[in-house]
Amino acid sequence: MIILKILRRAEWDAFSAKGETNGAPVDLADGYIHFSTPEQAAETAAKHFAGAPDLILVGVDPQALGDALKWEPSRGGALFPHLYRALRMADVLWHRPLPLGPDGHIFPKDTQ
Repeated sequence: MIILKILRRAEWDAFSAKGETNGAPVDLADGYIHFSTPEQAAETAAKHFAGAPDLILVGVDPQALGDALKWEPSRGGALFPHLYRALRMADVLWHRPLPLGPDGHIFPKDTQ
């Protein structure tokens, strides 16, 4: 299993330069870093990043995050992964562009 984080280019660039991030403004406001499962990610992109170009999709192994990762109810009662510590570059398995197509963001087929 993998969990996904969507970042704007500037957020990814800052994360890459520093080696860790506490997330986007919404993450900072909520006190944890929001992730989605591959099944939840398209809806997350449509709801929070509609029309946003130049996004980066980040894949993370949830097992590597240990007890700092909590699965909590969110949209429609579904359990979403929330990270209660900084995300470190060492936690990242891969990152890829998340292009914007005519019908929304185009997710890579191998995000499972």
